[in-house]
Amino acid sequence: MMHQQMNQKKTTRREIEYILGHSPDELRRLMLQADVLRPTTERLLREAGLRQGMRVLDLGCGAGDVAMLAADLVGPRGSVVGIDRNAEALALARDRARSAGYANIEFPQAAAEDFPGPAAFDFAVGRYVVIHQAEPARFIGAAASHVKPGGVVAFHEIAIYDDYCSLASVPLWQQAIHWSCMALRSAIAHPDAAGRMMMHFHDAGLAQPVMFSDIPVDGGRSSPFYAWLAMTVRSVLPQLEKTGIATAAEVDIDTLEDRLRDAVSEGNGQALAPPQFCAWTRV
Repeated sequence: MMHQQMNQKKTTRREIEYILGHSPDELRRLMLQADVLRPTTERLLREAGLRQGMRVLDLGCGAGDVAMLAADLVGPRGSVVGIDRNAEALALARDRARSAGYANIEFPQAAAEDFPGPAAFDFAVGRYVVIHQAEPARFIGAAASHVKPGGVVAFHEIAIYDDYCSLASVPLWQQAIHWSCMALRSAIAHPDAAGRMMMHFHDAGLAQPVMFSDIPVDGGRSSPFYAWLAMTVRSVLPQLEKTGIATAAEVDIDTLEDRLRDAVSEGNGQALAPPQFCAWTRV
């Protein structure tokens, strides 16, 4: 019944602007981000029971990284369908999957709420998608509507609703994290979604999810974290200026990556990414 109600309400869902955009720079940032997040997402997929031969739906697939990770785990006997609303992201995902030799991934353009889907999936997954939804429970319910009974719905979300730090504190790293989080909090629909996953699953009519949380941490001069954070700040810079959080002169975006690298590595510091919350349940 819940799935029928979700389908009846498709036409009333509100579109939310994706402030990070889909520029070539942003798509490159997503690929770098995927390298940082891969261990956490892979843990989610494995703990939720993804295995060879399964059919997977990747919601909001972007540049295709989660879809390719899932394809590795399901093997050639399995298959993955990655859906996204943005044509540019899908074109990049198709090119990357083809170049990497994946023959078991498709990337149709669609949203979870209106994806027709030729058959039910064993597993539906989304990374950093619930935070952007106008109605998280409805979106999670739409994801569940594509999964066969006994299948899995799983989400990996970022916690940007609170501040955090490492010791000893690295002020520039904290400032850049603060800029990116404040910009996102000011613009996305549900910056607190990671901290409310139990509630959102419940409101979607699903069983209480299994959950865990990771905090990615790195350091040293070769860490990819500096480029990842600097590119994130670059993507949200228009929002920082629009809201008065920071000016382009304050950010000095062209030197930010190098300054972050120097600030963290000079004191043998630790670069902490925002906490990652993962949740999954069976339908």
